[in-house]
Amino acid sequence: MLSDPDIIIIDEPTRGIDIGTKQQMYGFIRSLADQGRAIVVISSEMQEVIGLSDRVLVMRQGRIAGELTGPDATEDAIVRLAMGVTAAPAQENIA
Repeated sequence: MLSDPDIIIIDEPTRGIDIGTKQQMYGFIRSLADQGRAIVVISSEMQEVIGLSDRVLVMRQGRIAGELTGPDATEDAIVRLAMGVTAAPAQENIA
């Protein structure tokens, strides 16, 4: 942070820390974004990714499988892209 970077890559930012420290880390990440910095968060915790992100890029086999924003960024949508499932889930006919 001493070099005042415009782009910051954070890999698994909350792995192994307690819930209170997680909240502090989330606040720190948000403050960096509010300063206009680009933050790339790599995390295996989907709720963390969804909660921190303005947009989610999902990778599969080394390539970007899709981009999700706003209400479209759900665990189900992320898993579908990560697994290569592009079809929408079947809707039950409710009468």
